Amino acid sequence: MSGFPTIAAFEAALVDLSVPDAAAAEGARTRQTQLTKPAGSLGRLEEIAIFLAGWQGRARPVLQNARAAIFAGNHGVTIHGVSAFPADVTVQMVRNFEAGGAAINALASAAGLDLKIVALDLDRPTADFTAQPAMTEAECLAALSAGAEVVDADLDLLVVGEMGIGNSTAAAALCARSFGGLAADWVGPGTGVDQAGIVRKIDVVERAVAFHADAPMTPFETLRRMGGREIVAIAGAVIAARRLRVPVVLDGFISCAALAPIAATCPAITDHCLAGHRSAEPGHGRLLGRLGLAPLLALDMRLGEGSGAAVAVAVIRSAIAAHNGMATFAEAGVSESP
Repeated sequence: MSGFPTIAAFEAALVDLSVPDAAAAEGARTRQTQLTKPAGSLGRLEEIAIFLAGWQGRARPVLQNARAAIFAGNHGVTIHGVSAFPADVTVQMVRNFEAGGAAINALASAAGLDLKIVALDLDRPTADFTAQPAMTEAECLAALSAGAEVVDADLDLLVVGEMGIGNSTAAAALCARSFGGLAADWVGPGTGVDQAGIVRKIDVVERAVAFHADAPMTPFETLRRMGGREIVAIAGAVIAARRLRVPVVLDGFISCAALAPIAATCPAITDHCLAGHRSAEPGHGRLLGRLGLAPLLALDMRLGEGSGAAVAVAVIRSAIAAHNGMATFAEAGVSESP
């Protein structure tokens, strides 16, 4: 789909957001009451089916064309020693994705997801956001548009994920600027830094928030000042999916942080989103609360790559299978409760 050529186009996309098809959702809700089970006995599986029905616009949702889009970017803030791995690992892992050897390759295959890898200027890291904006306006718009490009109108579901050494620091900075609180509330070990590394990350986030304190508190400015190309691309993909009423499954802390600057002023941006899981990154549970999302899974995962969201697709497929495949009381000749 078309991207975001201007800041005005980005801001316009956040106005009059699409809403689910009420008739389709009601049709799915009615069907749930007719299936051979006590009302509500399948718990969130019932809610997922109704959610998908509304956004897909059909009382019996399907998952025939589902995509996982994994975005990769490099971060200038890594010069401050905020990661346990060097920035070169981003490029190396993208090669691994493309060769089919990463966790997301295996998990996307198991979930029946078309996998799309989008590497964004890996030879050109973002700027150190403790001293200047991470991106220019043009760079931020380009990243938003790159995200939008992965969304097709015929998708039944979109999974988003990321790869980028240093991006848990960017995610923490985005959350701190968007929702407030102490830097320590949002900073975690990321790829596995030790306590000294966490102290460095907290200092970096505090300095970044202070440096940009006088900048406009708009979603675009926060994204371009503290985000990374891959994080901004996730935001672009989610907004594009909303335009087309494609439901989205978010991955962990970093993927969800892409929406923090938007949700701070436009909470409805997450209405078409499911949280695939709650990661082991400490700030993720707090962030999900601010986004108004309840995770489908909690498996102590902290890999990124869209891995937790891909695993959650198995739950989503189960919800659809039960919704579409079960017999109604009338079909089965089973008496309904009075």
